[in-house]
Amino acid sequence: MEVSRNYVELWGIAAAEPAYSHENHAQRFYKFPLRVDRLSGQADVPVIVASESLLRKLPVSKGQPLRVTGQLRSFNNKSGQGSRLVITVLAQGLAESDGSFFNRIALTGVLCKQPSLRRTPLGRSICDIILAVNRHYGRADYLPCIAWGQVAGEVSRMAVGDRLSLEGRVQSRTYTKMLDSGPVERVAFEVSVMQLTEESEP
Repeated sequence: MEVSRNYVELWGIAAAEPAYSHENHAQRFYKFPLRVDRLSGQADVPVIVASESLLRKLPVSKGQPLRVTGQLRSFNNKSGQGSRLVITVLAQGLAESDGSFFNRIALTGVLCKQPSLRRTPLGRSICDIILAVNRHYGRADYLPCIAWGQVAGEVSRMAVGDRLSLEGRVQSRTYTKMLDSGPVERVAFEVSVMQLTEESEP
């Protein structure tokens, strides 16, 4: 049986108080940014979505060190406001941490778009992919991933429909989008691929 894998573990600092996000199946959900520093001094700031019941067990406040485990989720935003593809981390576990930083994601899914290989001005290979990772009940998350160097070369030779297992980190980057009203700064989220892995057993 083909099994999808979607596991995220983040250690970081809550960058804001949780704010109401939405309600689903009579359960209220809240969201907050989690700052995860890199060794380079830069930081990734993924958006965490947590249920009210989870936050009752561990109330979250700004500046609190946290360990978050869960899944990376995608949502197709049709409102016309903000990014078209919204990427968040659905928290399935919340715990206090020691203030250190950790960022790891493991995915198994299917390529749903032909890999796009390009090169930086310095000649380094980059490959952009979209990985479809199945959820229960026939739904799927469509997750943008970016691979570098030798891994980019391997991925670029794959085709739509191929299964792929990988490990990496949840990455955020800021970009400027030109609108009729002028330039607007936005944040995009993607998976930075560190390595390809063997498909694990369920």
